[in-house]
Amino acid sequence: MADQETREIATKEKQQLAKPQEQTRPGRYYVPDVNIYEFDDSLKLWADMPGVKEKDVSVTLKDGVLTIVGQVATDMYAGLRPMYTEYNVGNYHREFALNEDIDESKIRATLKNGVLELELPKKEKAKPRQIQVRTA
Repeated sequence: MADQETREIATKEKQQLAKPQEQTRPGRYYVPDVNIYEFDDSLKLWADMPGVKEKDVSVTLKDGVLTIVGQVATDMYAGLRPMYTEYNVGNYHREFALNEDIDESKIRATLKNGVLELELPKKEKAKPRQIQVRTA
C-alpha cells in the first residue's frame, strides 16, 4: 500500500512541472490547477496562479489552442529561507484544445487574487434549445 501511495505522489510531482514549447524566461513552469464548468451558454474555467499579477498573465488563442501563461516576479522571494512551504515559486503554463462549438471572438478573461477566470461562450448552434411539441 505504501508503494502505491509513493507512486501516486511521484506521478503528481512530475505533472506539476509544465514543459512549454518555447521558453524565453529562465525558471520553472508549473501546471496551474484548473476547474472547468459547463453552463447552457458557456464554459467557465478557473486557474489558480498565486503570485501572478494582471500585467504578467498572457492568454492566447492560435489554431484552436488556448494557451495560458503566468509569470511570477521572484524578487520578493530573494534571500528568504522558508521554514515550510507547500508549493514552489515559479511560472505557470497550460494549454487547452478548443472545439468548434466555442465562439472564439467572445472569450473573456479576468484575474483576481491569483485566480484567472475565462469565459468561453458557446456558439448559438451549440446552445441547448427548447423544441415545441405539437399535437398531430
